Amino acid sequence: MRNLIFLFLLIAGDLTCRAQNFVKDNYTKREVYIPMRDGVRLFTSIYIPKDPAHGPYPFLMERTPYSAGPYGDSSYRGNLGPNAALSREPFIFVYQDVRGRYMSEGSFQEMTPHKEGKKPGDGQTDESSDTWDTVDWLLKNIQGNNGRVGIWGISYPGFYASASLPDAHPAIKAVSPQAPVTDEFIGDDANHNGAFFLLDNFDFDNFFDIERPAPVKDYGHNIFNADIRDAYQFFLDLGPIRNTNNPEYFNNKGKIWNEYLGHPTYDAYWQARNIRTHLQHIRPAVLVVGGWFDAEDMFGALRTYEAIEKQTPHNDNHLIMGPWTHGGWGAGNWPRFGVLDFGQNVNDYYHQLETGFFNHYLKDSVDPGLSEATVFETGSNQWRHYDRWPPAAAHPVKFYLRAEGRLSTEGEAATARAPGKAAAGNPAYDEYVSDPAHPVPYIDGVRGGRDNQYMVADQRWAAQRPDVLTYQTDTLKRDLTVTGRLRADIFLSSTGTDADLVVKLIDVLPDGYQRLVRAEVFRCKFRNSFTKPEPLVPGKIAEVAYDLNEIAHTFKQGHRVMVQVQSSWFPLVDLNPQTFVNIPTCSAADFRKATIRMYHDATHLSGITLPVISQ
Repeated sequence: MRNLIFLFLLIAGDLTCRAQNFVKDNYTKREVYIPMRDGVRLFTSIYIPKDPAHGPYPFLMERTPYSAGPYGDSSYRGNLGPNAALSREPFIFVYQDVRGRYMSEGSFQEMTPHKEGKKPGDGQTDESSDTWDTVDWLLKNIQGNNGRVGIWGISYPGFYASASLPDAHPAIKAVSPQAPVTDEFIGDDANHNGAFFLLDNFDFDNFFDIERPAPVKDYGHNIFNADIRDAYQFFLDLGPIRNTNNPEYFNNKGKIWNEYLGHPTYDAYWQARNIRTHLQHIRPAVLVVGGWFDAEDMFGALRTYEAIEKQTPHNDNHLIMGPWTHGGWGAGNWPRFGVLDFGQNVNDYYHQLETGFFNHYLKDSVDPGLSEATVFETGSNQWRHYDRWPPAAAHPVKFYLRAEGRLSTEGEAATARAPGKAAAGNPAYDEYVSDPAHPVPYIDGVRGGRDNQYMVADQRWAAQRPDVLTYQTDTLKRDLTVTGRLRADIFLSSTGTDADLVVKLIDVLPDGYQRLVRAEVFRCKFRNSFTKPEPLVPGKIAEVAYDLNEIAHTFKQGHRVMVQVQSSWFPLVDLNPQTFVNIPTCSAADFRKATIRMYHDATHLSGITLPVISQ
């Protein structure tokens, strides 16, 4: 094994060296500090093609909180641009440390709020104005440019790409937000439907949330050291989330961490950081990119495209969704993920589209003919093209949770039964005990960090737990293609005053493998409002209805459709005490067992609605 690793490192080192040689041989690097309208200067690396014969050149820029380095005029990046093909194209490549990060001046804000109505002379800044000022400086100070700018970014840099769109500089012609962080309370990294994503944020903020008293090339360390071999046991032993500020962990040194814990509802803090509401009157062409197996920001890609469609309906806006994890489309090869084999390198096709997008809008090359929505359909392993998203051909079909673990498109007969009652031999509900001392893991086995393969993992281990309810259809007699957004509509009660609801959609293969297709959590106190939580009334039935992110998947003939329901997903999601308290400040005494009931009588038709194209 060590010899194989050594060989891999030699090969990787050789490839990196060759890439760096290509960049150094073909580009001249400049490092500059670009002044913003308030006097703050942002560190910027600029790679200018050495060959003037094919100029003038457009700019292709990434603004990032993760370092625009390597630093120094003689230190070159190993690659340029978002894919290998574009790295061989003649662009003026620009990388910039955003305000308050690495070598740029100023103070950093988490997901900088956008300011409407600001003007160049009033001193107000946000990411839109910083992008404008950067572009304006580049156009005036870098010779050999053609007056056009493209912007891209993945994840947090994807947010900065989105933030360039409102009030965009006229020279910005093409923008590609890729897995953009978009709304951190409703569906991206920090929270999903009000449920805090503990495992990811504990790890991320440990390195990202370090105080920076002055510009630095290397932050050098984490806030704390934690050798986590078994995350499930580690976070169980840690106890209430307030213990993350114990002296051995954040110790109140994490500014962003404390902001997260200090805003447990969808208040002004989160609302100001939702860039979606500002995606109006967008002028640049937009290519939004996301992955079906993105554990961080699938929501951001889908909802960014949606927001532009609704608020700027005539914008040249396109969506590409493929079978990728977070940023997987940037790799050279992507033929498989986990147990899935796609039968092709899906990135070959994607890189053609991405390259064509930027070349067309920045260099007047041939129109790549992008569809409104280009999506990879799992199950059948095909690229599909739609003239709208979700596709018009999809129609909603509700699959009902039924007695005896059945999942059916036929609801109970509409008879005049009392709420919570059912016909003899057909119980009105199923129930389980949710115990915070023994939560349902998000994945089987022992893991130190988050394993993103949970998004396609076998769920048979979960089906065997007494605190997971399982419902499945009969064997499918023909293919069932489901394309679009899913909606869970569950009637439940609890003996507690709060609960989490996790709904999972599963493809059951003929050999019994229960492959997860989509899952999402909802914190039930937000069932009526994300800004004003309400307790559950013990024993009283409550309706919890919420959207799950889209899928494009074919359940093949001979398979079954399965739904699993549970009340914990640990430690991916923090534990709900199952009492109506402020979770970031509550104590161990607030965590209690609760009996959860899922209802499926004639009055309370729990189920999940699937957008079906063919059946």
